[in-house]
Amino acid sequence: MKLSHVVFLFFVFILFQVQGQENLKTYTFKKGEVLDIILINQSANANALFDRYKKTAFPVAFEYSYQPQPGFKISKLTLGTNKPNGVLFGKWQSREKREGFLTTITKRVPDFHEQRRALFPYFGLTYYEMEKDIEFSTDASKYNVVTALWRKSPKSEVSFFEKWKADVLALGGEVIVTLEDGVSPTGYYYNPDVLCIVAWEDEKAFNAFVQKHPLSTYEVLKDVHQFVIQ
Repeated sequence: MKLSHVVFLFFVFILFQVQGQENLKTYTFKKGEVLDIILINQSANANALFDRYKKTAFPVAFEYSYQPQPGFKISKLTLGTNKPNGVLFGKWQSREKREGFLTTITKRVPDFHEQRRALFPYFGLTYYEMEKDIEFSTDASKYNVVTALWRKSPKSEVSFFEKWKADVLALGGEVIVTLEDGVSPTGYYYNPDVLCIVAWEDEKAFNAFVQKHPLSTYEVLKDVHQFVIQ
């Protein structure tokens, strides 16, 4: 196996697996740090392309404080039409560092975006600056569902989301984390008004919620995207 293949597989292992094969993935962010949420589809020839990407883009990202975090495979799409095959999480020391990378990377690596498009036919990015210290965990033994909501108007979205959370809790779901006020760079737009992860005891419990609150429930919103992570 070529070195580039080994490095690529190691990178995927870090992003998609839990260290030690444990069920729990824990994320800790201090106030002012930035959390990346990235949805991707990987190209068929990613192994051949990744070596140059890691040698050119990674050093600049690390220089600007980037820290890869455990990610997830997407196993099922439940609402919407866009089905990426993975979710990557990342951490940056500050919004200044995160945005500094965005403005610097093409000066240092002129073909950065071309490389990324070749590696990832789809790449949607939202980043969130933490307003307070936060810690959350996902448990692989649970049925974990990510829901992204886009509002038609601020008033309708707020009232809908509060009722939706109450319905989730009433049927046994646990809201692991709620993210709002994200930023999406040009060319990588994926910026829901609310993104949350909900843990259900199992698929049956989630399906019971869906039956009681079907797609028509979301008509007050402009859009919704929902998928299962593992």
